[in-house]
Parts: sequence; structure tokens; C-alpha cells
Amino acid sequence: MSLNSSGSQILSSIQYFHSAFLNREVTISVLLPAYYDPTHSYPLLLFNDGQDFEMLDIVASLEKQLGNDPDKAFLVAGIHADHDRIYEYGTAIQPDYAGRGNKAADTTKFVLHELLPFLKSHYNIKMTNMIYAGFSLGGLMALDMVWSHPEVFSAAGVFSGALWWRQKALNEGYNDSDRIMHRQIEKAAAKPGLKFWFQCGSLDESDDRDGDGVIDSIQDTLECIAELERKGYVWNKDVFYLEVPDGYHNQETWSAVLPVFFEWVSASTLE
Repeated sequence: MSLNSSGSQILSSIQYFHSAFLNREVTISVLLPAYYDPTHSYPLLLFNDGQDFEMLDIVASLEKQLGNDPDKAFLVAGIHADHDRIYEYGTAIQPDYAGRGNKAADTTKFVLHELLPFLKSHYNIKMTNMIYAGFSLGGLMALDMVWSHPEVFSAAGVFSGALWWRQKALNEGYNDSDRIMHRQIEKAAAKPGLKFWFQCGSLDESDDRDGDGVIDSIQDTLECIAELERKGYVWNKDVFYLEVPDGYHNQETWSAVLPVFFEWVSASTLE
């Protein structure tokens, strides 16, 4: 493990271990408050795409938040993706129409049965009410994990989530019921206590498959939120949405809204 504080309010380290489920060595970035106390139990905020932490300038955003209220500090861990990212991230229930996400079930097993015990053995983290977040396809994976495992996770953070994820291509008779995550929520019973934070940029993409003037990423996000509302989750209580004017599908936009997300994590989920 390498550790570098350099006067920062954040201690950053890199952990490596082999995953039997993913059949590869996995790199994990870990960020903790400089005042980390191993006798104190901390909530865990888990991210997909930990390899992008530097581009997201996540340490600077986290410093601002943890400096505000040490009593609401949390530990952040980021899973680094590799060349199999489009297969390891997705929905565990099924891959998309092109076979992408066919290892998402293995990622689920990795997180639940390898990563969380590994983190618990190295850090004093709480093993319930964890928060899972991600960007784009990693955001879809985080939402799928939280929805499928409410006994472990209490909240999902979805930045420009790949909520278009579908079982049919657009030219194969697709309709909106083919969106895998939407259908999964629709068919399941409500899971009381979960909270959801969604973000999308007005320039996240340019595609508008039904020509209604709303880009697909915003439409898919809002209609996913609508499915959650039909399950009884309440807007601005259980479900939060941030639309970024002129926001793009990139790390620069996501970095700009990370402080808002961290504030929400502290205020809404760590009570």
C-alpha cells in the first residue's frame, strides 16, 4: 500500500488484490480523512471507475466536504476498470443486445464477496447502508447493485447513467419497454429506505430517438425516476435529480458536480 498525505486533508492509498470472480488483479483507490481513526467505524462510499479519480479531481471535492463536518466523514473506495469495462459493467440480470455487460454478474459477486470483505479487513467500515456511485456505464452498474442488494446498500449516485441499456437495438423493433433497468424496477416490489441521486447534462449527447426535442440521456434518466416514483419513492426526498446546463458526458462536468453529490451524501444518507 502506498500512502501520501502531503499536508492534505485526505489520505490516499492504492490497494491491489486478485479477484477470482473477475479473474484479474483489481486496483482500488482508497480516500480517507486525514483524521481517520481506526477505532471509529466509517460509512463507505463506493465508486466505479476509480481509475478516473485524478481526472475528476475527486480529492479536492472531498477535501471541501470533509472539512465541513468531521462527524459526517466517510471512506471512499474506487474500483479501477480495465479493458473489459464494457463487459464488467452493466446489469447483472442480463447483458444488453450486443452482449455488453455479460460479466456484470461477476462484478456483483466480486463486490459483495471479495471487495467488501477486503475493505473491512483493512479499514473500519460499516457493512450496511453503503452508498454506490458511478459515471455513465459505471452509474448504471451502481444503480443495478443498489436496487438488487438493498440489504447492503442504501443509496445510489448515478452520473450521466447509461440508462438506455436495452435488450434490443433501435433497428430491431426496439421500444422503451426494452430498457433493462427501467423494466427491472417496474417488475420488482418497492424497496423501502433506498435513496437515489441522478445527474445529467443538457449536452450529454445529441441523440433524440423519438424526435421529441429531449435528448435520450435526459429522457431515459427522467423516465427511470418516474419508475421509481411509481414505486412510492418521493421526488426531492428519496429521489434527487440535477440537470447541468451545458453539461457534457465527461469528467469535467462530473467533477464540477461532485461537491453537490458529496453534500447530498452527507446531508441525506449519513444521518
